[in-house]
Amino acid sequence: MNYIEQYYNAIATGRVTVSAKVRKTYKHLVDKLHDKDSPYIYDNDRANYVIDFIQTFCKHSKGKWGGRPVILELWQKAATAALFGFIDKKTRLRQYRQLILIIARKNGKSTWATCLGLYLLIADGEAGPEIYSAATKRDQAKIIWNEARRMIRKSPALHKKIDLRVSTIRCGFNEGIFEPLGSDSEKLDGLNVHGALIDELHAIKDKNLYDVIVDGMTAREQPLCIITTTAGTVRDNIFDLKYEECERIINGYGDAEGYHDETILPIVYELDSRGEWTNPDIWEKANPGLGSIKNKQMLAQKVHQAQNNPLLVKNLLCKDFNVRETGGESFFTFEQLNNEQRFDSKELKPRYGIGGFDLSDTTDLTCATMLFMVPGDDHIYVKQMYWIPEELFDKRVREDNVPYDIWYQKGLIQKSPGFRNDFRLISEWFKKLQEEEDIYLFKCGYDRWSAAYLVKDMEAIFGEQAMVPIAQGKKTLSAPMKNLAADLTAKKIVYNNNPILKWCMTNVAVDVDRNDNIQPCKTSNPRKRIDGFASLLDAYTVLENCKDDYLQLI
Repeated sequence: MNYIEQYYNAIATGRVTVSAKVRKTYKHLVDKLHDKDSPYIYDNDRANYVIDFIQTFCKHSKGKWGGRPVILELWQKAATAALFGFIDKKTRLRQYRQLILIIARKNGKSTWATCLGLYLLIADGEAGPEIYSAATKRDQAKIIWNEARRMIRKSPALHKKIDLRVSTIRCGFNEGIFEPLGSDSEKLDGLNVHGALIDELHAIKDKNLYDVIVDGMTAREQPLCIITTTAGTVRDNIFDLKYEECERIINGYGDAEGYHDETILPIVYELDSRGEWTNPDIWEKANPGLGSIKNKQMLAQKVHQAQNNPLLVKNLLCKDFNVRETGGESFFTFEQLNNEQRFDSKELKPRYGIGGFDLSDTTDLTCATMLFMVPGDDHIYVKQMYWIPEELFDKRVREDNVPYDIWYQKGLIQKSPGFRNDFRLISEWFKKLQEEEDIYLFKCGYDRWSAAYLVKDMEAIFGEQAMVPIAQGKKTLSAPMKNLAADLTAKKIVYNNNPILKWCMTNVAVDVDRNDNIQPCKTSNPRKRIDGFASLLDAYTVLENCKDDYLQLI
């Protein structure tokens, strides 16, 4: 029985507690071991060769284990075996090109990743391997790189083969190099990457760094990108893109029509729900090294402190249990706003909707919202479109460090010609919904200080009675915003998991008066847009005010 089967057997018999995602991943791996029709086979000797290299030559560099061999735990052996053991039947090259390991802090991920990096540098049989540890800043990238240097010093066998220099690690017998790489590094062009170690993906704000690394792998036969990270509180960076990719891959296992990418190995240790954090019996879901690598008593103490101090909860959930969270200023928790339900308006066949829009000439996003309900269903369904001036689009991608380019490719955002948003595109969008999807605009809420000519244009198309001015203050918005928050919590707001709206909602802070009345405002970071939420709130406010008439109409 190989390590993959051993680990899955421990999961299936309840000796090991894991997240639903990890269970699905390892079931898929075990199924593939016995699938004769698969284009991949498992080579146990290759897998064990990597594990033996690590346990023979890699040494701990710090603490009570300093100088002792790194002995992998079963979960690490199983992941290593899967990563290196599955090969293409025809080419004999590795199946997996990328590992995405999402795991709570202090479970030994950086040490393990360092060991894998040293293997790729020394023993993978590659001529002239280029190995990089990558992070937003080069100093951050040096964390794993410096750990590799310390490991080499602790291992006489490795120290004989490796030349440690000020800014690089050189392997003379195969002309290999191991260097730290950041967005601020001078060397970002001309990379020929055999191995990349990206630690704490949630902290990488520059998607370009990841793209440069992936592009630099194309000339290698079996390159490997190893991503190890905890969850984060930033919802506009590459972490969410990769997390959602992991979800799609895992959900696609066993589904012939699902999303498939057999070059990525997704291993996601996390709590299955936010409410599980007070139950010590299932802390292991996010912490496979609990009790051996990670101190369980210290974690119990932190949980106890958080139970008595709500200000500590977000950080604890995010870092120790891998529950995605929002920043400290955010009004919504991530669990509250996150809803991955999807809908097809062609199947729901709505006839009437309620609109809202939030305008920006150049700086912020312009957003239009159409929400609707259908008979016999208490869900509120949301469709949105966003606009950015075309001439400023690339600048926004660079300066905001937000994946507008990916959202544009997915059709979630449009470019408005020129340097300013053309608000006529909003009325055209609502008109298109009417013509193509048969959704008629019943009412439309807008900031009463909005562009007058757009309102006139909308009135000419949909009638004067359709346009409803919304005063942007606590008196008007407080009750609807609280009710919207309650509906989000109850998962009644279904927005097709739109990542732009999700990002906007994570950026919403609140201005509160002494009577606990609220209105939305931005967090302290001016580049964190809330326009998608503002547009939704205007539409929702109109729905609250005319709900009886609307429900009778549909």
